[in-house]
Amino acid sequence: MKTAIRGALLTFRRDPLLAGVEAAMVYESDALVVMEEGRIAAVGPASTLLPTLGQDVAVTSYPDSLILPGFIDCHVHYPQTEMIAAYGEQLIDWLNHYTFVTEQGFADKAHAAAVAEVFLAEQLRHGVTSSAVFCTVHPDSVDALFEAAERRQLRIMAGKVCMDQYAPAALLDSAERAYHESKELIGRWHCRGRAEYVITPRFAPTSSEAQLTALGALAAEYPDMAIQSHLAETPGEIAWVKSLHPDCPHYAAVYQHYGLLRPRAIYGHGVHLAEEELQLLHDSGASLAHCPSSNAFLGSGCFDLRRARTVPRPVTVGLATDLGAGTSFSMLQTMRAAYEAAQSHGYALSAPQAFYLATRGSAEALGWADKVGSIEVGLEADLVVLTLRSTPLIDFRMRYVQDIEEALFVQMILGDDRAIAATYVAGRLQYRQGQARQGDM
Repeated sequence: MKTAIRGALLTFRRDPLLAGVEAAMVYESDALVVMEEGRIAAVGPASTLLPTLGQDVAVTSYPDSLILPGFIDCHVHYPQTEMIAAYGEQLIDWLNHYTFVTEQGFADKAHAAAVAEVFLAEQLRHGVTSSAVFCTVHPDSVDALFEAAERRQLRIMAGKVCMDQYAPAALLDSAERAYHESKELIGRWHCRGRAEYVITPRFAPTSSEAQLTALGALAAEYPDMAIQSHLAETPGEIAWVKSLHPDCPHYAAVYQHYGLLRPRAIYGHGVHLAEEELQLLHDSGASLAHCPSSNAFLGSGCFDLRRARTVPRPVTVGLATDLGAGTSFSMLQTMRAAYEAAQSHGYALSAPQAFYLATRGSAEALGWADKVGSIEVGLEADLVVLTLRSTPLIDFRMRYVQDIEEALFVQMILGDDRAIAATYVAGRLQYRQGQARQGDM
């Protein structure tokens, strides 16, 4: 069945930081997006497309709103939903005192399924239509998330966390188990509908050399599969990795040594990378997930986006909440945190750059730009509708904006979940404002 939505529209052809806003951003003040069989069938000015539609095509209009590609969260931990806003600690102590305690509960699939329902409902309520998700060491935690995502027809990648050292015994697997359980999950879920499996070592310190070798072998068997982990989040973590891998010149070289740096390998954080590591990421085609609210919450530091994207060796970067060290499901709030992180390095992140990172930028980081992240004919119809006057203060402030860039900046600084009017997944309305929090339409 063909349907359509009408309103102002914003999407991106490329990165405005590198190409400039005029060449990168597409804005249409009155557009129509036609959807059929889960994909975008037509997009353009409403005045041009409306006469081409049959009378049986339902058109939903969104005045004072903006149609965007669905937000893409390129690094998030669904098991940490129940421990978001856990007080105190920096990274390693926070993992030991909160994360590793919480994740042991996911041995119970019923518990994992309940958390997955809340997690995905919250993502949709915040306009997030796709994500790259860390589960726990338990295969049932992966099944629970994929099953819940399949019911909603979500494009999602997820993986079993692999770790065989420096964590509680209840959360440890082994090199052999990590390989075989991951391979079983690949057989069950990879490319089933809109699901993709992602090879997921937690981070270098919690995987032995044997396990990293096994995961590198698994990656070699599936050369197009995504890989996700963490990299250079804190100075203490970097020193720890150096003590464990003294023969590697730096942290990124550890992943390179085991065959885990390549296109569609995305590493969270990258706050404290040396120039040689940025060059290595560029050369290998690996990407970084910018997690600004998480970095601020744990006191890890502030990622320098402009440095990472520097020509001639720009590293692909997407935007991520990194829940639950990240403090919100909202990509708008995460954009604000990214702006604040940039300010700490002496420059201002523009609104077009922030919205690019949360849509096409994350799609490019995950290797999904041919599927989602933009509003183009043939791509999957994952869309979010942003109401531009979601609170009394925003309504008042919007009276004084001069152009679309200023309007976007107001939204990313002042907006939150109240700004999400509707979320469409594969052309189907999956959330509308006012819907019950955990509804599944």
